[in-house]
Amino acid sequence: MTPAEPDITHDAFLGGRLTLAQPRKGFRAGSDAVLLAAAIPAMDGTVIEAGCGAGAAMLCLARRVPGVQVTGLEVQADMAALAEQNIIANDLPDRARVVVGDIAAPPAEFTAGTFDHGLANPPFFTTAHDRSPLAARALARTEGDADTLARWIGFLQRAVRQGGTITLIHRAERLEELQALLPGATILPLLPRAGQKPKRVLVRAINGGSGVAQTLPGFVLHDESGYTAAAQDILRHGQALVF
Repeated sequence: MTPAEPDITHDAFLGGRLTLAQPRKGFRAGSDAVLLAAAIPAMDGTVIEAGCGAGAAMLCLARRVPGVQVTGLEVQADMAALAEQNIIANDLPDRARVVVGDIAAPPAEFTAGTFDHGLANPPFFTTAHDRSPLAARALARTEGDADTLARWIGFLQRAVRQGGTITLIHRAERLEELQALLPGATILPLLPRAGQKPKRVLVRAINGGSGVAQTLPGFVLHDESGYTAAAQDILRHGQALVF
């Protein structure tokens, strides 16, 4: 059951190329979802998003790359219903779908290693930090225990074929854990402004890969006039974030 209409907003993404219904309160998608979607190196094939929420990242990807088929797995039935609504509203029912389920005990189709790419915006915070009083927001943003991040990545490693890609956006403070769980990853720090430390990182790895992580020069999001031209190309014009 979706939230009542007064409890949702209709927000434009990609300069109006995509419109997303999402809760007025609770977890709301923004630039993180768009940046994550832009980082997926897919030209075609199948893509799985773990914890798709109302569908922002997977639908941004579907809008940018006409050749992909996207599937979202979402544990909250009301958010999954919003994602289904957004799929229909954006004329993407032939290339996008949502399944209600838990990454801890997913349907069999998500453990077969058949997807070409996987993505996620996992819960950012530990149980000791930033616990929201709103249940849906807390579930989306706060880890249940110390193994939560490993479970999210393990889910994607089982869902994606060997040699496929896994891409996440996460807090820069969690980078050491991400590197340990995704050997050989390529890391793109997201800098609020030139010269500042990153608050977020994009991490992409080949599933089944190995080796030492590679950290690239940071991608600068803002300058004195607002978003940088490079950031606007992604957030407003739907271009890929190539790294």
